[in-house]
Amino acid sequence: MTAPAFRIEQNPTPISAEERAAVLENPGFGKRFTDHMALIDWTLEEGWHDARIVPYGPFQMDPASSIFHYGQEVFEGLKAYRHADGSIHTFRPERNAARLRQSAKRLALPELPDELFIGAIEELVKIDAEWVPAHGEGMSLYLRPFIIANESFLGVRAAHRATFCVIACPAGSYFADPTRPVSIWLSQQFSRAGRGGTGFAKCGGNYAASLLPTTEAYAQGCEQVLFLDSCENRYLEELGGMNILLVKKDGTILTPDSDSILPGITRDTLLELAEQDGHRVERRRIALDEWRDGVASGEIVEAFACGTAAVVSPIGVLKAPNFTLENPPVTAESVSMKLRAKLTGIQNGDVADTNGWLHRLV
Repeated sequence: MTAPAFRIEQNPTPISAEERAAVLENPGFGKRFTDHMALIDWTLEEGWHDARIVPYGPFQMDPASSIFHYGQEVFEGLKAYRHADGSIHTFRPERNAARLRQSAKRLALPELPDELFIGAIEELVKIDAEWVPAHGEGMSLYLRPFIIANESFLGVRAAHRATFCVIACPAGSYFADPTRPVSIWLSQQFSRAGRGGTGFAKCGGNYAASLLPTTEAYAQGCEQVLFLDSCENRYLEELGGMNILLVKKDGTILTPDSDSILPGITRDTLLELAEQDGHRVERRRIALDEWRDGVASGEIVEAFACGTAAVVSPIGVLKAPNFTLENPPVTAESVSMKLRAKLTGIQNGDVADTNGWLHRLV
């Protein structure tokens, strides 16, 4: 399929250059959005059609729209990076496109082809290129593609109308200091997802289910929450919005294998880089007790979380109602920090992209 030409509607009142510069100095994360957004409509009769770039702004939606009542929604997250020569690139967008299709299929939403997914990102970043932060400042343009069902109908069935949208916001570090170890709260009362459910899909319902446990984590002085499997409450799954990895003293990297966790693109990339550097990787069930016993014996020397927004964050402490697990401190020579430096170096154009993962946008 060849991507159609996008109809372009320029924003008649874009943010001034001065105001944009002020935002780019300290963008935070997910607070201010660019001047435009990409939209593509879908109906059962016409399929995907009317690809366009329009001014960023509110949707007008009927109160009976399916998204409000049955939660038919999926989304993605990726970034655009400005390189030293001024060019702008994104990272492995075809993987995000494939995961969006996988998520859409599980939520009974229409599946979007690569050409439309990547085309929408290309057109949006071209028109809002001045919103991409400067090279070398540890910032990027965060891209949020999503699909929502917007048919006005209250029957319980898959919607016959939907819209794909991409919005973008300049973003700094997800955590104030991305290399500072974070504290994690172990959720023992709640599960994020169950076997046969939507855990592998990137949909809003999974994140909604994590919000109450995350609030509980904040109350315990922690920054993230860790979920165990819903069947036995023994095995590591993932954090509220990040995957988890452990490192053994021989350099082996462990990560949970489960059909109820999100297949993280950042996680998979880190594991590929680790294998290329000679590390052994094990994707398997990991019991909480294996982590605890491994730290006590010295067999487990690192624990870290990863995701698009934060990239890599070392885990300093795991807290639970009946125990506290303190992980060994990390240094610049730790496996997690070396992998982080290599991945961000590739994304920002400072390390050679020998795998062909970068996709030039501008």
